[in-house]
Amino acid sequence: MDVALPFAFELGSLVVLVLVLVADLLIVFKRPHIPSAKESTLWVSFYITLALVFALLMFVFGSAEHAGQFLAGWLTEYSLSIDNLFVFVVIMARFSVPRKYQQEVLMIGIVIALVFRGAFIVLGAQLIASFGWIFYIFGAFLLYTAVHQAVTKHDAEGGEDNSLIRFLRHRLRISTEYDGFKLRTVTAGRRMLTPLVIVLIALGTTDLLFALDSIPAIFGITTSPFIVFTANIFALMGLRQLYFLLGHLLERLEYLKYGIAVILGFIGVKLVFHAMHTNEVPFLNGGHPIEWAPEIDTWTSLAVIVATMVVATIASLVKMRVEGRSIIEEADHAGYSASGREGFRTGDS
Repeated sequence: MDVALPFAFELGSLVVLVLVLVADLLIVFKRPHIPSAKESTLWVSFYITLALVFALLMFVFGSAEHAGQFLAGWLTEYSLSIDNLFVFVVIMARFSVPRKYQQEVLMIGIVIALVFRGAFIVLGAQLIASFGWIFYIFGAFLLYTAVHQAVTKHDAEGGEDNSLIRFLRHRLRISTEYDGFKLRTVTAGRRMLTPLVIVLIALGTTDLLFALDSIPAIFGITTSPFIVFTANIFALMGLRQLYFLLGHLLERLEYLKYGIAVILGFIGVKLVFHAMHTNEVPFLNGGHPIEWAPEIDTWTSLAVIVATMVVATIASLVKMRVEGRSIIEEADHAGYSASGREGFRTGDS
C-alpha cells in the first residue's frame, strides 16, 4: 500500500535523524572508550524509545497504518541487524581489532550500511514502480534466504576471507599491527596500510550482502521509501551499543537465526501473495489478478514478527539456562566424585 505523509514531517524527520547520527559519530571519535554495560543499556533504551516516539508521531501526523508499517519494518530490520551484528563480532575477532577502537570501527560500519541501504532503497523503489512482477523475484529471494539462514552456521560465515579481501592482501602492503585508528602507518621505514583498512572493507562487503536481504524484506511490508529508510536508520541506531551489551551472548542465542528465518520466509510468502493478487504476468492466469491469493495486512505482519522474535529469544534463553545448570551439575558431580575418591584413599591409608 502506497502511503503519503506530510512533506514537512518527512523532511524534518530526516534532518533530525541525520543530526542524531552526526552527534553519535562525534561522541565516538572525541571520546574513544569501551562502554560499560550500564552505558550501553541506557543508549540502547534511548534509541528504542526514540523509535517508539517516532511511530507515535507517524500516527499523529499520518495514520495508524503509517505507524504500523513503520513498527513492522523497524522490527524486521532490527532483527536482521542483530544477525548482522553477529557477523561484526566474527570480523572483530578474526582481525583482532583492539577493543578500545571497536566503537569507531562499528560506527563507520553503520554509516557504510546506511549508504548501501539508501542506494538499494532508491533502486528498489524504482523497480517496484516500473515492474510490478518484481515482487515475485523479491519473494522467491527471501524464501531462499530464509532456508539458507536456517541451515547455515554463523561461524562458517566468518571462517574464510572473501575473494576481495584475499585479493587486497596479495596486492597491497598491509602491516600486521594496528596504529591507533590510522589507515596508514610507517613500519621499518616503509609506508604501509594498517589492518584497519581490511576490517572496514570486510564490514562494507558484509553490509552490502545484508542489504540484499533486508531491503526486499521491508519492501514486503511497505512501499514507502521514507518509511523504509527511516526504519533502517532506527534499526541501525544503537547497534554499536548493542554490540558491547550483547556481543558475548549472541553466539548463545541459538534459536535467533531460526526466528529470523521464519520472518524472512513469512515476508517472502507475503510478497508472492501480493504479486499474485496484483498479477500482470502474461503466462500466469492470462495476466489477470489471481483472486484467491490473500493479502496479509500490516498488523498481521507486525504480530507475526513480534511473536516470532519473542519465541526465538525466550527459547534461546531457556536453553542457555538449562545448559548452564547442566554444566554446574556436571562440575559439582565431578568434584563430589573426586573428593569421594580422595576420601576413600585417605581412609585406606
